[in-house]
This record gives sequence, structure tokens and C-alpha cells, in this order.
Amino acid sequence: MNKRRKANRSWQKRQEKDIYVQRARRDGWRSRAVFKLEQILAKERLLKTDMICIDLGAAPGGWSQYITVTLNGRVKIIAVDLLPMEKLPFVDFVRGDFTDNDIVQQIEKLLCGGKADLVISDMAPNITGTKAVDQPRSMYLAEQALQFSVCNLEIGGNFICKVFQGQGIDEFVRAAKQTFGRVKLLKPKASRSKSSETYLVARNRQL
Repeated sequence: MNKRRKANRSWQKRQEKDIYVQRARRDGWRSRAVFKLEQILAKERLLKTDMICIDLGAAPGGWSQYITVTLNGRVKIIAVDLLPMEKLPFVDFVRGDFTDNDIVQQIEKLLCGGKADLVISDMAPNITGTKAVDQPRSMYLAEQALQFSVCNLEIGGNFICKVFQGQGIDEFVRAAKQTFGRVKLLKPKASRSKSSETYLVARNRQL
């Protein structure tokens, strides 16, 4: 058995035993990632009725689904991803690269001249297993998401973004602090302990 097949089998075994995977299946969530968002929002109360949210890297739609359910549909969500995503109520899905001009124009059209109250990003690159390759890719995605949030958030708006501990994260946090009133890193319990992933929570977008 080759290394890739062994790794896939090992991952599948972990998935089957994972309590968050089991809970997501039982409760009808699209992914275990909803519990990461739930735990972040339990500490950082960023949701409000009738808000506008942009979900970057949204597929399969767990975060959009969680916000929709939590706010009882009193929300407008624009979800963006390169991958397809099944429809969700109160969610407008845009398929494509959020840095592409055509996709940006589609998002702006859906915003109807306004701005978002919250931008969320659970994006990660396709992992190669080589940190020297994966870390720069993940930081590039995070930096693009930060730049997008600066352009598309209301004054006072908030930003949540997945990042990975490693080279570039300190500079990324400093960059966020130039635009937001309060910035912190949180690692929710639903994040696997061996994973270097953490989440930047940036509040109160400044002028």
C-alpha cells in the first residue's frame, strides 16, 4: 500500500471517530467546521439580525448554513467558492475566485451598493504536506481575504479568517491591526489539537 493510500485510510478512520463529524451528521450540518464557528461566536458575539455577511471559500456551506439557522433566516449571505455548493435559503452563491474582477462585480451587484457587516473565511489551500509550500499558500489566501474585507466591510464591520501558525502570521496580524480596532487569534476546541490552524478575529473596521 503506498503512502497516499495509507494516509487516506488513516484520515478516514479519524473522521469516523471524530465527535464533531458525528454531531454534524446527526444534526444535519454540512460540515464539522460549523462547530469551530459556533465556538468562535460564543466568545465573539458578531451576529445580528438583518446583517449582511460574505462567506469566502464557503463550500460545502457549513458556515453559511450555521449563520442562516442561528439568525432564523433574517440575514443576507453572499457565499463565494471555486467549488460548487448546493443551494441554501437566504444565501446567494457566486462560483469563482473572489479576487477575479468579474466575481468582484457580481458580489458588488448583490451588495446593491452597500457593504457587508461581516466577512468570514475558512479557506485553506490544497495541502501538499510540505510546510515550505503550504504555509506561503495559506498566508497568501489569508492576505487576499483581509484585503477583500477592507474593501467590502462597513465601518465597524468584522472579519473572521482561518490562518496557520508559522511564517508570516505575525506580519498578517500587524496588517489587520492597521485597519481593525481589535484583533486576536482564537483556536476553537473543534480545531484538531495537532493542527496548526487558528482563527484571526478582527473587530470594528476603522476608517
